[in-house]
Amino acid sequence: MAEILLSLTIIGVVAAITLPSLTGNINERTWNTQRKALYARMSQAIALMPSLNGYGTVTEGDSSTSAVDTAAETFVTAGLSKVLKINNICDSDHLEDCGIPTKFTTFAGSTISSFPKTIREFNPAFYASDIVDSNGNSYSYLSQLDTVAAAFETANGESIVAYYNPYCSAKMDEQSSYYTQPKMCANLVYDLNGTKGPNTVGKDMGFITILYPSDPVVVAPVLVYNSPTSVNYYDAAEICRERDSESRLSNLEESISLSYNRTLLGESLSGAYWTSAMTEWNGEIRVWRMYFAAAQVSPDPRNYEHQVMCVKR
Repeated sequence: MAEILLSLTIIGVVAAITLPSLTGNINERTWNTQRKALYARMSQAIALMPSLNGYGTVTEGDSSTSAVDTAAETFVTAGLSKVLKINNICDSDHLEDCGIPTKFTTFAGSTISSFPKTIREFNPAFYASDIVDSNGNSYSYLSQLDTVAAAFETANGESIVAYYNPYCSAKMDEQSSYYTQPKMCANLVYDLNGTKGPNTVGKDMGFITILYPSDPVVVAPVLVYNSPTSVNYYDAAEICRERDSESRLSNLEESISLSYNRTLLGESLSGAYWTSAMTEWNGEIRVWRMYFAAAQVSPDPRNYEHQVMCVKR
Protein backbone atom coordinates (compact mmCIF):
# COMPACT_ATOMS: atom_id res chain seq x y z
CA MET A 1 0.00 0.00 0.00
CA ALA A 2 2.84 2.38 0.87
CA GLU A 3 4.48 1.72 -2.48
CA ILE A 4 1.20 2.39 -4.30
CA LEU A 5 0.70 5.68 -2.43
CA LEU A 6 4.28 6.70 -3.18
CA SER A 7 3.78 5.94 -6.88
CA LEU A 8 0.55 7.93 -6.97
CA THR A 9 2.27 10.84 -5.25
CA ILE A 10 5.09 10.84 -7.79
CA ILE A 11 2.61 10.65 -10.67
CA GLY A 12 0.67 13.59 -9.19
CA VAL A 13 3.79 15.72 -8.82
CA VAL A 14 4.90 14.99 -12.38
CA ALA A 15 1.41 15.76 -13.70
CA ALA A 16 1.29 19.04 -11.77
CA ILE A 17 4.60 20.06 -13.33
CA THR A 18 3.93 19.01 -16.92
CA LEU A 19 0.19 19.68 -17.32
CA PRO A 20 0.40 23.51 -17.49
CA SER A 21 3.13 23.24 -20.12
CA LEU A 22 1.13 20.75 -22.18
CA THR A 23 -2.00 22.89 -21.90
CA GLY A 24 -0.05 25.99 -22.90
CA ASN A 25 1.39 24.25 -25.96
CA ILE A 26 -2.06 23.09 -27.03
CA ASN A 27 -3.42 26.63 -26.64
CA GLU A 28 -0.52 28.10 -28.61
CA ARG A 29 -1.12 25.69 -31.50
CA THR A 30 -4.87 26.39 -31.43
CA TRP A 31 -4.37 30.16 -31.49
CA ASN A 32 -1.80 29.89 -34.26
CA THR A 33 -4.21 27.84 -36.39
CA GLN A 34 -7.09 30.26 -35.72
CA ARG A 35 -4.89 33.29 -36.46
CA LYS A 36 -3.80 31.91 -39.83
CA ALA A 37 -7.39 30.99 -40.72
CA LEU A 38 -8.61 34.50 -39.86
CA TYR A 39 -5.82 36.05 -41.92
CA ALA A 40 -6.72 33.85 -44.91
CA ARG A 41 -10.41 34.76 -44.70
CA MET A 42 -9.68 38.47 -44.29
CA SER A 43 -7.24 38.46 -47.22
CA GLN A 44 -9.81 36.78 -49.44
CA ALA A 45 -12.51 39.24 -48.35
CA ILE A 46 -10.36 42.32 -48.98
CA ALA A 47 -9.45 41.03 -52.43
CA LEU A 48 -13.15 41.04 -53.32
CA MET A 49 -13.68 44.71 -52.40
CA PRO A 50 -13.40 47.12 -55.36
CA SER A 51 -11.71 49.83 -53.30
CA LEU A 52 -10.92 50.44 -49.65
CA ASN A 53 -11.26 54.20 -49.34
CA GLY A 54 -14.21 56.58 -49.38
CA TYR A 55 -16.56 54.77 -46.99
CA GLY A 56 -18.68 56.78 -44.57
CA THR A 57 -19.04 60.46 -43.80
CA VAL A 58 -16.54 62.58 -41.92
CA THR A 59 -17.03 66.26 -41.07
CA GLU A 60 -14.91 68.12 -38.55
CA GLY A 61 -17.65 70.27 -37.02
CA ASP A 62 -17.30 73.77 -35.54
CA SER A 63 -18.80 75.93 -32.82
CA SER A 64 -22.30 75.57 -34.24
CA THR A 65 -22.27 72.00 -35.54
CA SER A 66 -21.16 68.65 -34.16
CA ALA A 67 -18.57 66.49 -35.87
CA VAL A 68 -19.96 63.55 -37.82
CA ASP A 69 -17.94 60.37 -38.21
CA THR A 70 -19.41 57.20 -39.67
CA ALA A 71 -16.27 56.09 -41.51
CA ALA A 72 -15.23 52.93 -39.65
CA GLU A 73 -18.79 51.77 -39.02
CA THR A 74 -19.71 52.26 -42.69
CA PHE A 75 -16.54 50.49 -43.78
CA VAL A 76 -17.74 47.46 -41.82
CA THR A 77 -21.44 47.62 -42.70
CA ALA A 78 -21.20 48.63 -46.37
CA GLY A 79 -17.81 47.13 -47.15
CA LEU A 80 -16.61 44.16 -45.11
CA SER A 81 -20.06 42.77 -44.41
CA LYS A 82 -20.61 42.30 -48.16
CA VAL A 83 -17.61 39.98 -48.48
CA LEU A 84 -17.23 38.56 -44.95
CA LYS A 85 -19.76 36.85 -42.68
CA ILE A 86 -20.39 39.25 -39.77
CA ASN A 87 -22.82 38.62 -36.93
CA ASN A 88 -22.76 41.84 -34.95
CA ILE A 89 -21.53 45.44 -35.38
CA CYS A 90 -20.88 47.90 -32.53
CA ASP A 91 -19.95 51.59 -32.41
CA SER A 92 -17.00 52.99 -30.47
CA ASP A 93 -19.04 53.51 -27.31
CA HIS A 94 -20.16 49.87 -27.17
CA LEU A 95 -17.09 47.86 -28.17
CA GLU A 96 -17.67 45.40 -25.34
CA ASP A 97 -21.02 44.42 -26.90
CA CYS A 98 -19.01 42.83 -29.71
CA GLY A 99 -16.93 40.78 -27.29
CA ILE A 100 -14.04 43.23 -27.00
CA PRO A 101 -12.37 42.75 -23.58
CA THR A 102 -12.41 45.69 -21.17
CA LYS A 103 -8.66 45.29 -20.61
CA PHE A 104 -5.86 43.35 -22.21
CA THR A 105 -2.15 42.58 -21.92
CA THR A 106 0.37 43.86 -24.45
CA PHE A 107 3.06 41.71 -26.04
CA ALA A 108 5.58 43.13 -23.53
CA GLY A 109 3.34 42.28 -20.56
CA SER A 110 1.90 45.67 -19.62
CA THR A 111 -1.85 46.07 -19.05
CA ILE A 112 -4.12 48.45 -20.99
CA SER A 113 -7.45 49.12 -19.33
CA SER A 114 -9.51 49.82 -22.45
CA PHE A 115 -9.29 49.94 -26.22
CA PRO A 116 -8.41 53.35 -27.71
CA LYS A 117 -11.50 54.67 -29.46
CA THR A 118 -9.89 56.73 -32.23
CA ILE A 119 -6.93 56.49 -34.61
CA ARG A 120 -4.98 59.19 -32.80
CA GLU A 121 -5.60 57.61 -29.41
CA PHE A 122 -4.40 54.31 -30.82
CA ASN A 123 -1.10 55.78 -32.03
CA PRO A 124 0.04 59.43 -31.68
CA ALA A 125 1.97 59.08 -34.94
CA PHE A 126 -1.36 59.49 -36.73
CA TYR A 127 -1.50 63.02 -35.38
CA ALA A 128 2.05 63.96 -36.10
CA SER A 129 2.06 67.38 -34.44
CA ASP A 130 2.40 65.29 -31.26
CA ILE A 131 5.79 64.10 -32.55
CA VAL A 132 8.78 66.35 -31.91
CA ASP A 133 12.28 65.28 -32.92
CA SER A 134 15.55 65.96 -31.11
CA ASN A 135 15.86 69.33 -32.85
CA GLY A 136 12.43 70.48 -31.71
CA ASN A 137 10.80 70.06 -35.11
CA SER A 138 7.17 68.90 -35.14
CA TYR A 139 5.40 67.00 -37.90
CA SER A 140 2.05 68.80 -37.93
CA TYR A 141 1.79 68.49 -41.71
CA LEU A 142 1.13 64.78 -41.25
CA SER A 143 -2.09 65.18 -39.28
CA GLN A 144 -5.13 63.39 -40.58
CA LEU A 145 -8.74 62.87 -39.60
CA ASP A 146 -9.20 61.30 -36.19
CA THR A 147 -11.88 58.75 -37.08
CA VAL A 148 -13.53 56.71 -34.34
CA ALA A 149 -13.30 52.94 -34.17
CA ALA A 150 -16.03 50.35 -34.75
CA ALA A 151 -16.18 46.71 -33.72
CA PHE A 152 -17.72 43.55 -35.12
CA GLU A 153 -17.97 39.83 -34.51
CA THR A 154 -17.33 37.31 -37.25
CA ALA A 155 -19.35 34.19 -37.88
CA ASN A 156 -16.34 32.20 -36.59
CA GLY A 157 -16.44 33.90 -33.19
CA GLU A 158 -13.61 36.43 -33.48
CA SER A 159 -14.09 39.91 -32.01
CA ILE A 160 -12.45 42.69 -34.04
CA VAL A 161 -11.93 46.43 -33.56
CA ALA A 162 -11.55 48.37 -36.83
CA TYR A 163 -9.64 51.65 -37.19
CA TYR A 164 -10.28 53.14 -40.62
CA ASN A 165 -8.79 55.89 -42.79
CA PRO A 166 -11.26 56.82 -45.57
CA TYR A 167 -8.58 58.79 -47.44
CA CYS A 168 -5.86 56.16 -47.61
CA SER A 169 -3.39 56.55 -50.47
CA ALA A 170 -1.78 54.18 -52.93
CA LYS A 171 1.74 52.85 -53.08
CA MET A 172 3.73 55.05 -55.47
CA ASP A 173 6.96 53.02 -55.73
CA GLU A 174 8.64 55.61 -53.55
CA GLN A 175 12.44 55.68 -53.64
CA SER A 176 13.13 58.25 -50.94
CA SER A 177 11.98 58.76 -47.34
CA TYR A 178 8.26 59.06 -46.68
CA TYR A 179 5.73 58.87 -43.87
CA THR A 180 3.49 55.82 -43.96
CA GLN A 181 0.38 56.99 -42.08
CA PRO A 182 -1.61 57.81 -45.26
CA LYS A 183 -1.01 54.29 -46.61
CA MET A 184 -3.14 52.64 -43.92
CA CYS A 185 -6.72 51.96 -45.03
CA ALA A 186 -7.76 49.80 -42.09
CA ASN A 187 -6.12 48.40 -38.99
CA LEU A 188 -7.97 45.50 -37.39
CA VAL A 189 -7.26 44.40 -33.82
CA TYR A 190 -8.64 40.92 -33.19
CA ASP A 191 -9.36 38.70 -30.22
CA LEU A 192 -9.78 35.10 -31.31
CA ASN A 193 -12.04 34.12 -28.40
CA GLY A 194 -13.67 37.39 -27.35
CA THR A 195 -13.63 38.18 -23.64
CA LYS A 196 -12.25 34.75 -22.70
CA GLY A 197 -8.67 34.81 -21.46
CA PRO A 198 -5.86 35.35 -21.64
CA ASN A 199 -6.60 38.49 -23.75
CA THR A 200 -2.90 38.85 -24.53
CA VAL A 201 -1.27 40.18 -27.69
CA GLY A 202 0.79 37.43 -29.31
CA LYS A 203 -1.49 34.73 -27.93
CA ASP A 204 -5.24 35.06 -28.52
CA MET A 205 -4.92 38.69 -29.68
CA GLY A 206 -3.17 40.30 -32.64
CA PHE A 207 -3.63 42.70 -35.54
CA ILE A 208 -4.17 42.76 -39.29
CA THR A 209 -3.21 45.85 -41.29
CA ILE A 210 -4.61 46.63 -44.73
CA LEU A 211 -2.59 49.03 -46.88
CA TYR A 212 -3.34 50.86 -50.15
CA PRO A 213 -6.89 51.43 -51.50
CA SER A 214 -6.40 49.48 -54.73
CA ASP A 215 -4.20 46.40 -55.08
CA PRO A 216 -4.24 46.22 -51.28
CA VAL A 217 -1.65 44.42 -49.19
CA VAL A 218 -2.88 42.58 -46.09
CA VAL A 219 -0.35 41.71 -43.38
CA ALA A 220 -0.61 40.14 -39.91
CA PRO A 221 2.92 39.99 -38.45
CA VAL A 222 3.56 38.31 -35.10
CA LEU A 223 6.54 39.76 -33.25
CA VAL A 224 8.93 37.09 -31.94
CA TYR A 225 12.08 39.10 -31.16
CA ASN A 226 13.06 42.73 -30.60
CA SER A 227 16.83 43.27 -30.51
CA PRO A 228 18.26 45.80 -28.02
CA THR A 229 21.40 46.34 -30.14
CA SER A 230 22.07 47.77 -33.60
CA VAL A 231 23.79 45.82 -36.39
CA ASN A 232 24.25 46.08 -40.15
CA TYR A 233 21.69 44.62 -42.54
CA TYR A 234 23.56 41.36 -43.16
CA ASP A 235 23.86 40.58 -39.45
CA ALA A 236 20.24 41.59 -38.90
CA ALA A 237 18.98 39.00 -41.38
CA GLU A 238 21.22 36.35 -39.81
CA ILE A 239 19.93 37.10 -36.31
CA CYS A 240 16.38 36.35 -37.39
CA ARG A 241 17.34 33.19 -39.26
CA GLU A 242 19.05 31.88 -36.14
CA ARG A 243 15.96 32.38 -33.98
CA ASP A 244 13.93 29.53 -35.50
CA SER A 245 12.69 28.24 -38.85
CA GLU A 246 9.70 30.64 -38.95
CA SER A 247 11.52 33.79 -37.82
CA ARG A 248 12.65 36.44 -40.32
CA LEU A 249 13.05 40.17 -40.75
CA SER A 250 9.76 41.93 -41.30
CA ASN A 251 9.13 43.18 -44.83
CA LEU A 252 8.17 46.79 -45.55
CA GLU A 253 4.41 46.41 -45.06
CA GLU A 254 4.85 44.28 -41.93
CA SER A 255 7.15 46.94 -40.47
CA ILE A 256 4.51 49.57 -41.21
CA SER A 257 1.95 47.39 -39.43
CA LEU A 258 4.20 46.94 -36.40
CA SER A 259 4.75 50.69 -36.25
CA TYR A 260 1.01 51.37 -36.33
CA ASN A 261 0.44 48.85 -33.54
CA ARG A 262 3.06 49.99 -31.05
CA THR A 263 0.32 50.38 -28.45
CA LEU A 264 -0.45 46.67 -28.60
CA LEU A 265 3.18 45.61 -28.55
CA GLY A 266 3.98 47.67 -25.46
CA GLU A 267 7.62 47.67 -26.54
CA SER A 268 9.93 50.67 -26.58
CA LEU A 269 9.93 51.05 -30.36
CA SER A 270 11.27 54.54 -30.89
CA GLY A 271 14.44 53.81 -32.84
CA ALA A 272 15.19 52.74 -36.39
CA TYR A 273 14.73 49.10 -37.46
CA TRP A 274 15.75 47.18 -40.55
CA THR A 275 13.18 45.71 -42.92
CA SER A 276 13.86 43.00 -45.50
CA ALA A 277 12.72 45.22 -48.42
CA MET A 278 15.26 46.62 -50.86
CA THR A 279 15.05 49.49 -53.32
CA GLU A 280 17.31 51.24 -55.81
CA TRP A 281 18.45 54.69 -54.82
CA ASN A 282 20.64 56.67 -57.25
CA GLY A 283 21.88 53.44 -58.80
CA GLU A 284 22.67 51.85 -55.42
CA ILE A 285 20.78 48.96 -53.82
CA ARG A 286 19.57 50.06 -50.40
CA VAL A 287 17.33 48.60 -47.69
CA TRP A 288 14.24 50.27 -46.24
CA ARG A 289 14.47 51.03 -42.55
CA MET A 290 11.53 51.98 -40.33
CA TYR A 291 11.71 54.82 -37.79
CA PHE A 292 8.97 53.75 -35.42
CA ALA A 293 8.16 56.91 -33.50
CA ALA A 294 7.10 58.80 -36.64
CA ALA A 295 6.16 55.80 -38.85
CA GLN A 296 8.73 56.98 -41.40
CA VAL A 297 10.69 54.76 -43.79
CA SER A 298 13.96 55.59 -45.55
CA PRO A 299 16.32 53.70 -47.88
CA ASP A 300 19.65 53.17 -46.08
CA PRO A 301 22.97 51.58 -47.11
CA ARG A 302 23.34 48.01 -45.96
CA ASN A 303 26.38 48.78 -43.83
CA TYR A 304 24.43 51.21 -41.62
CA GLU A 305 23.51 49.90 -38.18
CA HIS A 306 19.91 49.68 -37.00
CA GLN A 307 17.94 47.56 -34.56
CA VAL A 308 16.43 44.20 -35.45
CA MET A 309 12.83 43.03 -35.30
CA CYS A 310 12.01 39.42 -36.14
CA VAL A 311 8.51 38.25 -37.00
CA LYS A 312 6.62 35.21 -38.18
CA ARG A 313 3.61 35.05 -40.47
